Amino acid sequence: MENETLTVVDNRTGREYSLPIVDGAIRAPDLRQIAGPDGEGLVSFDPAYLNTASCRSAITYIDGDAGILRYRGYPIEQVAEQAGFLETAYLILEGELPTEDELQRWTDDVRRHTYVHTNIEEFMAGFRYDAHPMGMLLGAVGALSTFYPDAKHISDPENRYLQRVRLIAKLPTIAAFIFRHNRGLPYVLPRNDLGYIGNYVNMTFEIGGRHEPNPVLQRALEILFILHADHEQNCSTSAVRGVGSSHVDPFSAVSAGIAALYGPLHGGANEAVLNMLDVIGDVKNVPAFVEAVKDGSAGTRLMGFGHRVYKSYDPRATLIKQVADSVFAETGVDPKLKIALELERIALEDDYFVSRKLYPNVDFYSGLIYKAMGYPADYFTVLFALGRLPGWIAQWEEMLNDPEQKIARPRQLYTGSAERPYVPLDRR
Repeated sequence: MENETLTVVDNRTGREYSLPIVDGAIRAPDLRQIAGPDGEGLVSFDPAYLNTASCRSAITYIDGDAGILRYRGYPIEQVAEQAGFLETAYLILEGELPTEDELQRWTDDVRRHTYVHTNIEEFMAGFRYDAHPMGMLLGAVGALSTFYPDAKHISDPENRYLQRVRLIAKLPTIAAFIFRHNRGLPYVLPRNDLGYIGNYVNMTFEIGGRHEPNPVLQRALEILFILHADHEQNCSTSAVRGVGSSHVDPFSAVSAGIAALYGPLHGGANEAVLNMLDVIGDVKNVPAFVEAVKDGSAGTRLMGFGHRVYKSYDPRATLIKQVADSVFAETGVDPKLKIALELERIALEDDYFVSRKLYPNVDFYSGLIYKAMGYPADYFTVLFALGRLPGWIAQWEEMLNDPEQKIARPRQLYTGSAERPYVPLDRR
């Protein structure tokens, strides 16, 4: 509705202020016209951005109450069922679904850039054999900026496209090298006769020049990548935008996203679910565990349930549960799956969890699926990063093209000492 305003009455002075409401929000700078206690204008205080929109974005729409997720207006259910990952990446990056010719060009461009410089292999060889996969990914992607100094020309659309292609093409190669480095296996170079997902899986699991692809598992992995491709202004995406606002190259900006995703509160949730299932140990122990969660016994936490944004069922969790069915039909049922299913059943029938809107989220089943595919728990977040990459790049480019965007520089509320004289060392 046009010309909507919010009227604020300052009860100290009786003065009224009319703040415009645009797109369902007021602009925080409009508060500056209201004098604060220090004589300067008021600022808003919102730790962790619980109710602050940091940007305008046309990429991903989320309705947390209704459990809706859309990429560029397309429901996630339709995208995950019908699209491939590169097609989804094109949609997120360009804003529209590609034509057949556009998709072919995009796929060919990515295919031509899958190889990495041999010095990257030497760089990665410098990591310890037991280095954490995310630490390796963080270092390797940051290093790419030194291999492609032209990436700093971020105002050139053609140059941005080239860096976009390089990132999408080379990250699976680096991720596969990391997987094999941790196992003492020789690196497998890309095979560009294979599709995007097939090439990555082959580089990861080929032994002695042989790998028998499983189309069911490969499609399952592709769907998981699609479901992770973007998710509004989460911690890692905000990090990419914040660092990118300094106009650094995209490799460095994406490295910031990887660093944020490395944190256990962001990218490590599915590993935490597996750890929780290990603690439960057996289906018969689920009721006691649920009661311990409700009682808060010894800090017992229910992992993989609830979400900052979704206040009903995470739509990605519904799709992942279907993926789990297809994967376990191929690999056999993991005993942990039985525990997870019983835990979900009991929790969804318990008013304690339902009233708090604690429903399974995207992480509840994804770790079980990755484990069934042969990936270790400490590698799960690398897979998350591969899926999230298109969203990071799209958000970075959208930020660059936003005329309202300036270098990120939040305000603070100072809570330290008032002015005091310096005390010489001999008098302290």
